[in-house]
Order: sequence, then structure tokens, then C-alpha cells
Amino acid sequence: MNVRRRRISGIAVTAATAIGLGTLSACSSDSSAAGNTDKFDVVASFYPMQYLAEQIGGDHVNVTSLTEPGQEPHDLELSAKQTAQMGEADAVLYLKSLQPAVDEAVAQSDVKTKIDAAGLTKLEDHGNVEHDHDHGGEEHAEGEHAEEDAHAEEGEHALDPHVWLDPVKYTEIAEGVAKSFEKADPDHADDYRKNADALAKKLGGLDTAYKDGLKSTDTKVFFTNHAAFGYLAERYGLTQEAINGLDPESEPSPARIKELQTEAKADGVTTVFYETLVSDKTAKTLAKDAGLKTDVLDPLEGITDKSKGDDYLAVMESNLKALETALGAK
Repeated sequence: MNVRRRRISGIAVTAATAIGLGTLSACSSDSSAAGNTDKFDVVASFYPMQYLAEQIGGDHVNVTSLTEPGQEPHDLELSAKQTAQMGEADAVLYLKSLQPAVDEAVAQSDVKTKIDAAGLTKLEDHGNVEHDHDHGGEEHAEGEHAEEDAHAEEGEHALDPHVWLDPVKYTEIAEGVAKSFEKADPDHADDYRKNADALAKKLGGLDTAYKDGLKSTDTKVFFTNHAAFGYLAERYGLTQEAINGLDPESEPSPARIKELQTEAKADGVTTVFYETLVSDKTAKTLAKDAGLKTDVLDPLEGITDKSKGDDYLAVMESNLKALETALGAK
């Protein structure tokens, strides 16, 4: 499209050299490829960013996602073709710190409009998943040692990137994305604004549903496969206890498993939640050993045929029902 003058970026040239000119030509002949349509071409890093771009952009955008459906986004490695596509897009929408390969590619790319969702809201440190829950009976000295261990463990105190699971923060991001679209493609600014307002209304309804649905429950504690639901828990007065940390592929320590088994009894936990994109083996083993149920709580890092819904809102509504059941909502 005519948002900016088309030219092959330096990073695209590098990528073309790496994969061969024939592959680049094949890529260019794809009418849906980023940077090759008459629409506002947006490269989104993974599903929650893709959803925002599609909802706000409507008919005026062509959105390409770097993360395929069913692909776990945290460990994404970009192909040379994807990197070249990014260089030819009108905008890239990503969430800094979630996907290191994307962060690096964006930094090297000369795409004019770079939208970092992490900069459109406030990321928080949700602490060390193995040591930040108060069990009441622990001695002060043990607490100090736990804190020391927490700081010693690499990566445990990284800022939590899973902001899209909080409808309020997701709305803040959507507002920032809309403003960026309006500035980059002023011819369609009015439509971007209308679409963003409509999305904000939907997300506001989702927030209200969560507030009402989780207001009164038998327990406030839920177990998850990895620590993706910190913002959601904080928003609605719940406590997330994760088997793994922010990385879904990490392995829990035996001490962590034992701690969760004890806590399940103390806090009236009924269910261990697992995910669609990573192995459910550890979650199901914990549930079996502790006599708990299992269910899916989807961190919405991608939509697949296993997802309980075909878009963000539908899956979030499914997550709410799962939480209401597990927590004993009244």
C-alpha cells in the first residue's frame, strides 16, 4: 500500500541472500504476504497481537502472524523468509520480552512503525513462583532462605509478559495500537478509532463477567501449568500457583511438587489446570498424586482445533467457566 515507499530493507536483502532469490520471489508472489498488498500490512508476533491488529484494522489491514497456530510462542525461531516479510511490512506489532527472536529481528528491521505492546501498559514482577506464597507456618529464617533462593534462581524475577490475559490491560494495549494505526495510516483513522471503541466495549463486558463470576468462590487459589495468569489473578482477587515459572517448558523441582500437594489440601484446591500447547504430563501426574481433577485453562498464546473457542473472547469466556467450576463460584 502507499503508507510508505516500498523498498527492500537491508535485513530483507540479508535474508534473501541466505535463502536464495528464488525463495524471495516465491514469497513476493504470495498476495497475502506482509508488505505485498494494497492494504496496511501488519506483522504480528503471535496470536494476541494478531487478534488486536485484525479487530482494530478490520478490512483495511492484512495481518501476518510470525507464530503458526499450535506453535508454542516462547521459543519461536524465525525463518529468513519471515524476517524478510517483516522488513517489507508497514507495521510490526509485538510484545517485547516474550519472544527473544522477534525482539532481535524487530531491532534490526527498518520497518517504519514498530509497536511494542509491553510499552503500552505496565508490566509487573509477579515474584518467584516457588517461594512467594505465604504458608503461615514457616519460620522467619526459612522465609529469608527462601527469598535468597528466589533471587539466586535465574530468570525467576523477570517481568511477566502475559498482559493479554487481563482484559483491562489488554484494553490499554488496544488503545495504544489504535493510535499507532491512526498515525501510520491516517486515511483510515476514523475506522480504526471506531473499531477500537467497539473492541474496548467487548473487553469491558468480559471484565465485568470475570468480576461477577469470581466475586464469591469457595477458594481463591488455582494451580496452573506455567505462570501465565498472574495479571488475571491479581485483577480478580485470586492466587495463581504455577507448577513451572514463566517458561512453560521448565521442569518443577520435587520440592515444588510436594509443596503444591500440601497446599492443595490447605487451600481447598480442586483442579490442576493444563494447557493446549505444552505437555500436560506434569499437571496430570500432580493431579493424580494429590487426588485432584484436571481441566484446561488456556493462556491464549495460540488458537488451534483443541482450543475451546475460535477467538480471544470465546476462549476467555471458556476460561471463566473453568475457573468458576474449579473455584466453586456461587
